Amino acid sequence: MTKEILLSLKGLQLTSDDEGQELETITAADYYRKNGSHYVLYDEVTEGFDEVTKNMIKFREDCLEVTKRGLINVHMVFEENKKNMTSYVTPYGNILVGIDTGSVLVEEEEKQIKIQVAYTLEANYQYLADCRIEMMIRPKEEGLNRWFASSH
Repeated sequence: MTKEILLSLKGLQLTSDDEGQELETITAADYYRKNGSHYVLYDEVTEGFDEVTKNMIKFREDCLEVTKRGLINVHMVFEENKKNMTSYVTPYGNILVGIDTGSVLVEEEEKQIKIQVAYTLEANYQYLADCRIEMMIRPKEEGLNRWFASSH
């Protein structure tokens, strides 16, 4: 895998009233591998704010970590069959977040890496939603046209 990549990040939340909310972002990012773990680094801009949030995604076979620093600060750990608590710090206040991970699946091929995570999300000890994250990592030189042709 090359250093310059495109990251597709999809999130789906299913709440108790069966309302599903899906978000998808595609962004340029940097990728590297160190000591058996994969790393993806990218900046995130939040509408209405000047400060940028620096994101680091670290993953291996059964664990995914997301660290955000800047406007939003959080270190979320998704470990298969484990529950982790963290403080999600935003400009509007802090939220205690519980992440109860069911599965983490990493599929690595020569020119792409696919990650799927299924988890339950809590805020301040209250159930919020059943969630899924899907990430696709591909070399930047592949371009968006080839991306959409093969992923849909």
